Amino acid sequence: MRAHIVALSAFVFGLLALVVVYAYGRFGRRLQGPASTALPPQRDQTELDRLALPLLHEHTGLNGISLISDNMAAFALRAVSARKAGRSLDLQYYYWKNDLTGRMLIREVLAAADRGVRVRLLLDDINAGLHDRMCLSLDGHPNIEVRLFNPSRARTDRFRRGFEMMLRPFRATRRMHNKQWIADGRLVIAGGRNIGDAYFDADEQSNFRDLDVWMLGPVVEDSATIFDLYWNSPVVVPIGSLRTPGAHYLPAFRAKLEKIAATSGGRHYVAHADSAMQDGRLLPVETALHWTSTAMLVSDPPEKAFLQKRSNWVMRELMPVLTSAQHGVRVISPYFIPGAQGIAEIARLVQRQVTVEVLTNSLAATDVAAVHGGYANYRKALLKGGAALFELKATHEFGDPQRMSLFGSRGASLHTKAFTVDGKTGFVGSMNFDPRSASLNTEMGVLFTHPALVKEVEAIFDAETSPENSFRLSLDKGRLRWHDRAGDEARVLHREPEAGFWRRLTAGIISILPIESQL
Repeated sequence: MRAHIVALSAFVFGLLALVVVYAYGRFGRRLQGPASTALPPQRDQTELDRLALPLLHEHTGLNGISLISDNMAAFALRAVSARKAGRSLDLQYYYWKNDLTGRMLIREVLAAADRGVRVRLLLDDINAGLHDRMCLSLDGHPNIEVRLFNPSRARTDRFRRGFEMMLRPFRATRRMHNKQWIADGRLVIAGGRNIGDAYFDADEQSNFRDLDVWMLGPVVEDSATIFDLYWNSPVVVPIGSLRTPGAHYLPAFRAKLEKIAATSGGRHYVAHADSAMQDGRLLPVETALHWTSTAMLVSDPPEKAFLQKRSNWVMRELMPVLTSAQHGVRVISPYFIPGAQGIAEIARLVQRQVTVEVLTNSLAATDVAAVHGGYANYRKALLKGGAALFELKATHEFGDPQRMSLFGSRGASLHTKAFTVDGKTGFVGSMNFDPRSASLNTEMGVLFTHPALVKEVEAIFDAETSPENSFRLSLDKGRLRWHDRAGDEARVLHREPEAGFWRRLTAGIISILPIESQL
């Protein structure tokens, strides 16, 4: 009798889930917004047009690329591009936090919209759903439209939201992890950073070490095309179709932004943008801009969210580059779960005398302890296969200690997603080397060939993997050891460094659960 009840319950639940998925699909199609496309660049319509054209004429057909490693520069370059924009801002992010730096950048975007700039803001719903008031306020502006990727119908009730996700668990786990900031169709900033305090040295607990690329040239057209594909996708819905439009929220939201801008933290970030603005250039004079014909934007299509195809479009482009290495591969990934196939590929590279080095987070440094549990299962195999393995420490040697003590924590967590091959080819993007990026999230990034630019990425790798900033792992009679330096003294540690009991317990439990595909 009990078995019949269980079977009936499972049938009813499955039928209900099918009904919800079907109804959700019809709901999404019915509420899809009107199609729109990127506004094309003009000769001298905007300040960005006038600043970009001389450089583009001097380097016809080439892409200008600059690496953005400094968190404050990453904030300032976004703010300055918004200030200089005169036509459009197309912004696509996994999440945009409603915190100090998130609000300071929203303030810049709102000021651009007030000048007549058309703003399209596309956010993944997994985090945006908690900040509907901010999104609705912006959507209330006549020059701003906010759309959400794979949104929930439940906007105000956390219980209903959770129940809906439970009824469509496979579809709900498909998220848009892309990150790009396009100004006037002239320049794009893409890479690993979302918008929030931890990406711009303002978080009180821990700040991310991350990379973006600032780009000019034909690659910007590719970026705009990708944005349009997502913006007009059936899986993207205008927030105004999900909730009552929030124009009445906008005045109070503006007042709040100005109040925050007047705080010490707000003044600090506004002043930093003001200083960068005074340069009168597209990039500060000390920032290197590299020109190359071999830069390609790679991206998953939005259809990856439909469960129609289990394919990793980005990795399909990147894997041949990685496996073609003749001398050395260096990988930076905050969440690194290579799987059996990845372990085999690394072993084959090592057998061909290719040096393979991997930098990821230590358990103490990671912001997702559960993912570390999945990664931990592969550490011994990586080391036995001949890879050099480094784990970033939870405390970090920053270049400006006073700045960090005033406006953020000295704690560090790796968020960079990058690799280099043979000192010639590199990649910077949003994609982690883990199952979630491979199968569940949409991802994007830039693949380029330019030795000087690759050298900049490798310099970051060298700094992050120094004994002061990272542990180097080894095996001693089958047991893991962590090597670093304390002052002038070399150390060998015998258990997960700096990690507390609960972190070790969480990672340990995850390591034995069959949920790797979701990590």
